[in-house]
Amino acid sequence: MVPTVLNAKASGSQTDRRQMILLLGGRGYVGQAFRKYLESRQIDYMSISRTDCDYTDTSSLVDLIHRTKPAFLINAAGYTGKPNVDACELDRANCLAGNAVLPGIIRDACESTGLPWGHVSSGCIFTGRRGDGQGFTEDDPPNFSFRTNNSSFYSGTKALGEEVLLGSESCYVWRLRIPFDRCDGPRNYLSKLINYDTLLEAENSISHLDDFARCCVESFERKIPFGTYNVTNTGAVTTQQVVEQIREHLLPTKSFRFFENEPQFMKIAAKAPRSNCVMDNAKLRATGIRIRDVHEAIEDSLRQWVWSNSEA
Repeated sequence: MVPTVLNAKASGSQTDRRQMILLLGGRGYVGQAFRKYLESRQIDYMSISRTDCDYTDTSSLVDLIHRTKPAFLINAAGYTGKPNVDACELDRANCLAGNAVLPGIIRDACESTGLPWGHVSSGCIFTGRRGDGQGFTEDDPPNFSFRTNNSSFYSGTKALGEEVLLGSESCYVWRLRIPFDRCDGPRNYLSKLINYDTLLEAENSISHLDDFARCCVESFERKIPFGTYNVTNTGAVTTQQVVEQIREHLLPTKSFRFFENEPQFMKIAAKAPRSNCVMDNAKLRATGIRIRDVHEAIEDSLRQWVWSNSEA
């Protein structure tokens, strides 16, 4: 089946396929953020689902690339588990296929057709801070993976996915970390803090979804060097700091409860270990791509907050 071209330009305009972007996983949480940004910029793109093309099959994906002739491919497809990474512990085959095997298939297809592309990875392959107290850089090896024998199954597969892409030609690896934006929803970090009964105090780098999508697309537009980039908002936040911003800008009377410590959290609320980490985005910023301070991005989201139909 040939998928429909989603052209954000005015009706009747001519589509320049040389500038068209092929988007895999456009129906997912991150994929929808890419669609929103591409449409806001009136950039031609084609959103591909598995019903349009079985992109887990190399020959099918190669055929699609030959037929549609895109300028760039974005892979926002993967397996995250619902409602959270605990589900990945029960569905390991699909988690491994979506996060570790699929990137290799896309790499083969793109390299055989000479197509540059970008892959949405994750910062959850790290935990804590570096030994010097700084955030992890793109040169640091994962310390929360199968090889370090301390990770969730999800984090382990995301680390394997990056290993599969080592030495890739014309490829960006964009690390997303705990996504959030202004729209209430089950995948939004801010919504989770608002709705969870009890919270875990931790320090993290996080990514505003709109900022993330823009930075990724700008990577291609600006032709910055291919490679891995930590696409997180500048700085880090603790759970308590985010809670204080929620009280200040959205829910002044809401009370929040916290677990006493991480062992209590693991005993009561989690099946899989969680990654809490701080990442350094200096490499991205050095390219000239702008990204906001994390506190600014959170405040902006809360000031423009849009509730879903469900009750908070």
